[in-house]
Amino acid sequence: MNLHQFKFVQEAVRRNLNLTEAAKALHTSQPGVSKAIIELEEELGIEIFTRHGKRLKRVTEPGQHVLECIAIIMREVGNLKRIGEQYSAQDTGTFSIATTHTQARYVLPVPVARLRERYPKVNISLHQGAPDQVARMVIEEVAEIGIATESLANYPELVTLPCYEWQHVLVLPVTHPLARSERLTLEDIAAEPLITYHPSFTGRTRIDQAFAQRQLEPRIALEAIDSDVIKTYVRLGLGIGIVAEMAMADAREADLVTRPLGQLFGQNVARIAVKRGAYLRDFVYHFATLLSDRLDRDLISKAMTGHIDHYEL
Repeated sequence: MNLHQFKFVQEAVRRNLNLTEAAKALHTSQPGVSKAIIELEEELGIEIFTRHGKRLKRVTEPGQHVLECIAIIMREVGNLKRIGEQYSAQDTGTFSIATTHTQARYVLPVPVARLRERYPKVNISLHQGAPDQVARMVIEEVAEIGIATESLANYPELVTLPCYEWQHVLVLPVTHPLARSERLTLEDIAAEPLITYHPSFTGRTRIDQAFAQRQLEPRIALEAIDSDVIKTYVRLGLGIGIVAEMAMADAREADLVTRPLGQLFGQNVARIAVKRGAYLRDFVYHFATLLSDRLDRDLISKAMTGHIDHYEL
């Protein structure tokens, strides 16, 4: 057996048992992938997949155990590569970060710039996506670290640690009647056309839950994944907006008024995620400390080895 066979099995599962798609992803031929999987099954003396003709139908029970072992082997192969890079490349290489648009646009610029100052030979690759996509990118080792608010803590394959708390804010033109309100209510907001995040982004779950608990149905005029898009449509008069507070840190937003909404929607927690059992290079630990002064190498190491059962801000 060899690593190529393990990669082919993993990719077949990732591509929903479509060998043609797996072959494309691996830059090889479909017959080559099929042959390698069959040879591995023959060597092990079991079927990893059930088949209908030449098509893979599902993973067998022994196949599930094989997949678990392959995942451990491939994770450790990745760790070996990172250990080699750590000690031979002298703080060079590529650092891949998976995150959402809000984090990439408003939170990461300063930490990334400081990391580059400390490690000028490290190339940084940003991958943006929905929180669930961020989690998958870390699990599949497309990225070494993930940063998001939603979903990350829901994956047992990941070790997650909280970075910082933030709240939503209401964004509205300075001339809007609600701009003069001292204390806003959910009823006030629900009565207005609302522009806010897509349901899978930037703490939208808390917003929906707050309205549902009061049996209110907000008038959603527009949903977006980009805070700047939300602000643009607020300026055009389509409605009032709800964005993350870090999206309003620019002093040049003088034409808009913000009102804190933590008392209505609660506090959100941004988290970092790394793959459980992964080997982290020095600059990954350093980057985590730049994201939050509550994180340090010792704490992250303990979490990675399972010596911390629960950690919150």
